[in-house]
Amino acid sequence: MFRYCLLWIGVLPGISAPAAGQHADTLRARLEARIAQAPAQAVGLYYRSLARPDSILIGATLRLHAASTMKVPVMIQIFRDADAGLLELNDSLTVHTAFPSLVQGAAFTVAKDDDSDSTLYAVVGQNRSVRDLLELMITRSSNLATNILIERVGASRAQASARSLGAWSIQVLRGVEDGAAYRAGLNNTTTARDLGVLLGAIAAGRAASRAACDSMLVILGRQEFNEGIPAGVPSGTRVAHKTGWIGEVVYHDAGVVYPPHGGSYVLVVLTGGIKEDSVAHNLVADVSRMVWEASSH
Repeated sequence: MFRYCLLWIGVLPGISAPAAGQHADTLRARLEARIAQAPAQAVGLYYRSLARPDSILIGATLRLHAASTMKVPVMIQIFRDADAGLLELNDSLTVHTAFPSLVQGAAFTVAKDDDSDSTLYAVVGQNRSVRDLLELMITRSSNLATNILIERVGASRAQASARSLGAWSIQVLRGVEDGAAYRAGLNNTTTARDLGVLLGAIAAGRAASRAACDSMLVILGRQEFNEGIPAGVPSGTRVAHKTGWIGEVVYHDAGVVYPPHGGSYVLVVLTGGIKEDSVAHNLVADVSRMVWEASSH
């Protein structure tokens, strides 16, 4: 796997936006204190209640490598294209491992040793539906499925759609494991705010048709990597989320949480420079727990 450098633009944790109510001010203080304890080079947090005017932004405009969270705008583009009749979720695409680089004249190959899902490599040369590839891209974070789908819908189109929804600065430039592009500094990047806006648009039914957005939430709810946001809420709570990580560089989790008592909310936590995966997981889980406790009162 290629080693990625940490990217950030702006100021480090401490950026805050107003939140409604004394309980939100108390929550912000608790979150800032927990973040300050983390051995991180950068942390970005975006919280917005979908039921009341509360919102908290801490370092929410920090730009970090997006890792696999860039698969969210790719998913949005697929459903928007399906809505427009440009593709069908049952369309078949051929599974292949070689792709053209974003750098002109270069190419790269995706290998199962660098992927969180190995099942797709067993069917190289065969066809799989867009629906199946989409499921693997989100729930198991398959890099191979992602690259096949990006080849179909286009990274630039996914970026344009994300920005049209209010994720003004997100960069979706290329597929995953494109070493030549990485060495040229051409990376997918995001902020906590960008991802929060996209998840809010999905939750509100604005990212595509209402039926498509509901389907996206169902797929996000089948995410298999649950060490972050879901670990901070009671077992059985519905969480529609997407993680992303590059060992020792970034760990992110971004999702919509649906408490059974109502009061759903968007939570995004981006972390950079934490050396141990468990430490990053615990930070995100602790933040999730604090937000859950505050939202329950």
